[in-house]
Amino acid sequence: MLKKRDLHECHSLYNLMMDPAVFPYVRYKCQSYEEYIFITKQLIVEEEQETCISRTILNEMGHPIGTIDLYDIVNKTGFLATWIGAPYFGKGYNQRAKESLFYKLFLEYNIEMVFLKIRKQNIRSKKAVEKLPYAKLANDINQQIYKSINNTQQIYDLYQVERLGFLEISKVI
Repeated sequence: MLKKRDLHECHSLYNLMMDPAVFPYVRYKCQSYEEYIFITKQLIVEEEQETCISRTILNEMGHPIGTIDLYDIVNKTGFLATWIGAPYFGKGYNQRAKESLFYKLFLEYNIEMVFLKIRKQNIRSKKAVEKLPYAKLANDINQQIYKSINNTQQIYDLYQVERLGFLEISKVI
């Protein structure tokens, strides 16, 4: 379901990302296909430098349908960004992609905490994260980070997934 990013899937992903139901919520708002290729190359380099982990989300047929990234990795924590193309909304891909990446992050990369910042008006993403039994609303728990992501105005809610909480609920430990 997840694979390392490569340039071969950029065309499909770019077309999915440009959908008006998706574009406002993606982290890298590319204005051209060339810019999307440049950003993808940059993510591949950042992964080699261990500051990012970026994966393409695939459907059952192996077609790219979105991306999931852990970025700003510092001291075994990072921020998660996910987007899925509109034709794949409501089919469970988001939850499966997150769960798959969390296993990899917590068991292979020894990440301790993953933060998710979600725009308050992004109801679809808020509902998706609230379905995850191991995700906690962290606006009050991590006030410093909450304030840093909302430094000018309150745009985002902050959620967190802790390694131990995920592994306990997932019955890994």
